[in-house]
Amino acid sequence: MLRIAALIVAALIAGLFAQSSRPLDIYWIDTEGGASTLIVTPQGQSVLMDTGYAGLGDRDPARIEHVIRHEAALDRIDYVLTSHYHADHVGGLGSVAKRIPVGAFLDHGESVELAAPGGKAIWDEYVRATGDKRRMAVPGERLPLRGVEFTIVTAHSRMLTTALGATSPNAQCASFKSQPEDAGENGKSLGYLLRAGSFEFADLGDLSWNFQQQLACPVNLLGTVDLMQVPHHGVRDDALPQLVWAMAPTVAVMNNGPAKGAGPVAIETMQKSPGLQDLWSLHRLLANDAAHNAAEALTANLGPSDGCAGAWIRARVPGDGSFSVTNSRTSQSRSYRVK
Repeated sequence: MLRIAALIVAALIAGLFAQSSRPLDIYWIDTEGGASTLIVTPQGQSVLMDTGYAGLGDRDPARIEHVIRHEAALDRIDYVLTSHYHADHVGGLGSVAKRIPVGAFLDHGESVELAAPGGKAIWDEYVRATGDKRRMAVPGERLPLRGVEFTIVTAHSRMLTTALGATSPNAQCASFKSQPEDAGENGKSLGYLLRAGSFEFADLGDLSWNFQQQLACPVNLLGTVDLMQVPHHGVRDDALPQLVWAMAPTVAVMNNGPAKGAGPVAIETMQKSPGLQDLWSLHRLLANDAAHNAAEALTANLGPSDGCAGAWIRARVPGDGSFSVTNSRTSQSRSYRVK
């Protein structure tokens, strides 16, 4: 009965999405190696995950406000999610909250880095900025968004307990090799899976290697997806093959900077992912060769941070079985089919 009920709900949501006159949009806002990903649903509801850095002349909050107000044509954000309490993900939140009205703030729970340098200051500023509008997200919960399914899949090192689709043993798991345990904030990252009709997108924040394995093994709890944000900016090798290859994204977008992320091992993992058609990137990693960067046409920003215009990347899902990705620097788009 539960399976039948779930199928009925999914069918109703898919119907609402197909009937909408506007697309689903996903924006990757350039925070120079930080993170800020905006979702605007066909019903006009919005979710912003992460808010980049503080300081720097309010660079990142200003870029975020520009995309929200002028590209997405919104005057408020329904939900601001903080994946974890590192300066490149939560530093700009206080300023963003002053610039744009926010309905609610969600997070993984209390910071586990209060004793780390700067950790308590980041946490205290987050609590001050969010006030009584914040709450802790729980894996398996769904945000009450109309016409789409937005499911929290990981929070505070806890994972989904039930797969989101059909499952079978993950053949990649036998080759998994663990890394030293990550007891810090990256391992606590909030992550979600967004489903709109048949289209699926996953954003796992900076979730680290061993915790990604818990989503992948012994079965892949997330299923296959059309679009994936490369975990942890592609830093070092935090793109776990056992998870990425099982999810088999058609397109991946990496929120790296000119001198951060895009680790060669992570790039090679993404490039080898079965069925991957394109890797898009917010920045060219200046220290990498061409083989370990996204193609120039699929890269939003090509130079160093100084003088960078902060071009963004947008995915658009119109509900007709296709989706497209656009580079705002060149206005170039590529179209893909939904699985």
